[in-house]
Amino acid sequence: MVKNATTEDMKTMTSCHSKLMSEGFTEDFKASEAGLLSLQQERIYAPQDIKEVNFYRFEGASDPADNSILYAIETTDGIKGTLVDAYGPYADTRVDSFMQEVESLYKKPVHHDSKSN
Repeated sequence: MVKNATTEDMKTMTSCHSKLMSEGFTEDFKASEAGLLSLQQERIYAPQDIKEVNFYRFEGASDPADNSILYAIETTDGIKGTLVDAYGPYADTRVDSFMQEVESLYKKPVHHDSKSN
């Protein structure tokens, strides 16, 4: 969660991204066929290696179809960064598929085997 963020801080993609960077979300991520690519670290992460901390949706002022989404992401090895994508018809299917897989991992109930102690 972004600390001390006001509504004004989060109105535009630029201001939201700046606020996230000030909170340590400095890595840039990009979806690839192999997984989520950390551009600075040059490392690929699988869906189970990341946590979606938060996300922000933005609509274009003049064109409602001009939508984007900004994900705040933290990896299991402590890297914090952002992933940007279009939202709606122009969305990158790799980003959408990857983030849906991340969401499904966190929604799965934990089953405990009653036979093991």
